[in-house]
Amino acid sequence: MRDVSLYTFTAFGGPQAHIAVLLREFVEKRRYITEEELMELNALSQIMPGPSSTQTLVGIAWKVGGLRLAILTFLIWILPSAAIMCAAAISYKMFADKDKFTAILRYIQPMAVGIVAYATYAFARKFLKSRITMMLAVASLVATLILQNPYAFPILILLGGIVSSALETQQQENELRVKLFANTNPNKVAYFIGILLFFAALGALINRTSPFSLPIRLFENFYRNGILIFGGGQVLVPLMYTEFVDLKHYLTNSEFLSGYALQQALPGPTFAFTSFVGGITMGNKGYGLAGQIAGSLVAVIGINLPGLILILFIVPFWNDLKKITRIKNSLSGINAVAVGFMATAFIQLMRPFGLNYMAYGLMAATFLLLNFTKIKAPFIIVIGVVLGLVL
Repeated sequence: MRDVSLYTFTAFGGPQAHIAVLLREFVEKRRYITEEELMELNALSQIMPGPSSTQTLVGIAWKVGGLRLAILTFLIWILPSAAIMCAAAISYKMFADKDKFTAILRYIQPMAVGIVAYATYAFARKFLKSRITMMLAVASLVATLILQNPYAFPILILLGGIVSSALETQQQENELRVKLFANTNPNKVAYFIGILLFFAALGALINRTSPFSLPIRLFENFYRNGILIFGGGQVLVPLMYTEFVDLKHYLTNSEFLSGYALQQALPGPTFAFTSFVGGITMGNKGYGLAGQIAGSLVAVIGINLPGLILILFIVPFWNDLKKITRIKNSLSGINAVAVGFMATAFIQLMRPFGLNYMAYGLMAATFLLLNFTKIKAPFIIVIGVVLGLVL
């Protein structure tokens, strides 16, 4: 537990940096698992929806100490950054009207958009390697800009996976699929899908004037997004922005960017950003302090629960799953669609800047620093805070 705690407070830089730290600390120094096991867990987290860093860490804990250690590791990993983001949501209104806070936001919000731009560019370079993946990315960008509907995301993800799997997979895997599904416990599958359907139905049926209505609907929203997010926290941004800012107006563009910028300066999982979104949403709807804390809890549990269930459910028969190339081949299409989502988010986040040339300059500078130097996102956000305090 001491090792996990130390990792939690030093894990900056997102999934790519996290895997390097896990390799150094958990494989080379402490030898909890082998390098091959770590790479396999990382590969598994990439082909499943949910937070990749969290799933990899929980998978390590499961291999070392079973279910109890896996759950405890998850809590140690997620709670510190989620608590900070919850506190930020609670105190946001207190500082929002202060001149210094406003000045800081003028700098860090464009920098946050620059981080999204860099993530989009990095994902595109990594995953758009064929004509098909490029076409899927462009199609998902156009579709999400036109449709502006959160239910477009699951349909596009499914279509992207089907297209790439169909085009890249040879017909040679019937025996492996039979073996895999023979090992699958249908009760666990039913629980996984049943949670989503239950809360979706409950959110639709409960009276909107009930104080329980919004928390239930929020849980369903975050749980659904947790099922759809392939590729880690970067893909979280476009899904949440479209649903919670553009469509439902639970929080403003400024609030969303402020929370995202703060999260980028913190160690730990990117998915902790949901704690801020849930807390701000409940605060904006007049639920008070207790409601904001509940909103943060609902968001963090909802977004992480699908990935947690999946990693604990799939790890025992990963040796069979990893042999099915149809599953692995679907990932290229899913990632291509995710690039389109991220480009959509970048365009939408940029719109409020209007003719603010300073914002575009800061955004471009952030992108260039991330792309051409070794400066990491947390330090860039700190620079933005300092500029807001000094200038």
